[in-house]
Amino acid sequence: MNLISFHPVLTCAEARVWEAGLLKDERAEWAAMQQAGAKVALSIVNDFKEIGGLPASARLLVLAGKGHNGGDALLAAKTILEKLPDATADVLLCFGEPALRPLARRALDELQKGAGSRNQIVEIGFLKSELSRYDLCLDGIFGYQFRPPMDDRTADLIALFNAHPGIRFRAAVDLPSGVGEVNAPTVFRADFTYATGIVKAPVLLPVNAASVGRLRYLDLGFFQNVAGPSETDRASMTMAADRVLLPSILAPMAGLRPSVSDKRTYGHLFVVGGSHSYPGAVVMAVRAALRSGTGLVTAFVPEKFAPEFAACHPEVMWVGCPVNKTGGLARETIELLRERASRATALLIGPGLGADPETISVASQIVQEATVPLVLDADALRPEVVNCARGRQFIVTPHAGEFVRIAGDARLRDFCAASGAVVVLKGPLTRIADGTALYYSPFGGPVLARGGSGDILAGLIGGLLAQLPEDPTLAACRGVVWHGGAADLLARASGQVTVETSQLLEQLGPALNPIS
Repeated sequence: MNLISFHPVLTCAEARVWEAGLLKDERAEWAAMQQAGAKVALSIVNDFKEIGGLPASARLLVLAGKGHNGGDALLAAKTILEKLPDATADVLLCFGEPALRPLARRALDELQKGAGSRNQIVEIGFLKSELSRYDLCLDGIFGYQFRPPMDDRTADLIALFNAHPGIRFRAAVDLPSGVGEVNAPTVFRADFTYATGIVKAPVLLPVNAASVGRLRYLDLGFFQNVAGPSETDRASMTMAADRVLLPSILAPMAGLRPSVSDKRTYGHLFVVGGSHSYPGAVVMAVRAALRSGTGLVTAFVPEKFAPEFAACHPEVMWVGCPVNKTGGLARETIELLRERASRATALLIGPGLGADPETISVASQIVQEATVPLVLDADALRPEVVNCARGRQFIVTPHAGEFVRIAGDARLRDFCAASGAVVVLKGPLTRIADGTALYYSPFGGPVLARGGSGDILAGLIGGLLAQLPEDPTLAACRGVVWHGGAADLLARASGQVTVETSQLLEQLGPALNPIS
């Protein structure tokens, strides 16, 4: 993969060097600030759809510092008020109007000129006495150049709005105020953090997860300008081991396919899973594989389900397999796979498999004999199965608990290096590691916190791997971004609560378009 698919994550110190090389005068800084403000506003409007959308008469509270972060927040408010003519904004200049730096002052002027009477500058005393409802609170107090200590007045202010009962949506610009290379004791607690231009390393630290909320990356083109930082700085930073994935990783899939092609052109995925206890998981995985663009799918499932599954999904070749006394796949499954093994370009094993010892032994044998790249998911994520995959190209898709089960106390990078696996570590901020780099996906959210979403992800990754058997890292990253993008669209269309996991499948087509 290249910089079209990802951008580097930088430390705050590296970000200072990078921006200094790009934004060399006030004109360039103002252009970047305008772009950041507009993109923050657009992203907030989109993300607010998950809770019904910003109302036409929305009330905004802008917490503005004295520098560029405050300017970004003020311009974001200006853009939102332009979109919502009945909305209003209260602005708290946290360090007073005289402290504003020139571009922040210019941003305030732009807001006041555009909003007129719909904007007012308020004092902390007013806010403490008012404590009225706000639809949106924009945190632009400190940027990534923040260094402790934080003064007591600002800390009290942040604590006040962290506890404010009447704020529906808290948005931090770039980083939550108080988060940095060293955190303040009190930090702003955001629902969403909009990283502008560069993702700074502190927003990815687990210790900051509750303050960052959901991360969005807003690309301002900082990694497209080859005339910015020195070649030495550029080479070292763009090769950073931590990387944030971009929606453009999906762009090749959205284009026209070759006119001279057939079903074999796009790979053949074998799926092994299902049990009498968990029949639905394998169906979810297979349905996702069908939507992945792979040419052929063959599924090995308990024999009693094969006719029913075939009636519902005739595109799939369903192979009914004998089961043992507990309803898990029996040893005869291995021979059924051997008979067809030469047809596969990738194999997914695990969804709904169950924990029966004989079935786990079957899974181990299948993995050991496999000659194609593998995806190990769900009940196949056991040390005895994973160990059989060493020396092969394979992807594992654990959540945090499953990762501990297969890796023990090993760190993510160390496990990848030792096992040769590409790891998709699912969570609020899903990470993909391949032993060389660590990729973060800023897509998806709590709408995925329901049964079956992992099965859909496994099916997507399996189908992509069948098409890209030579590049499991790319298949894993594309699957995660696609899955997360579909989740964002689903949550914006139907909310976070009253949805079914299978509805994700209907958003996969729209999610191939760039994700805003």
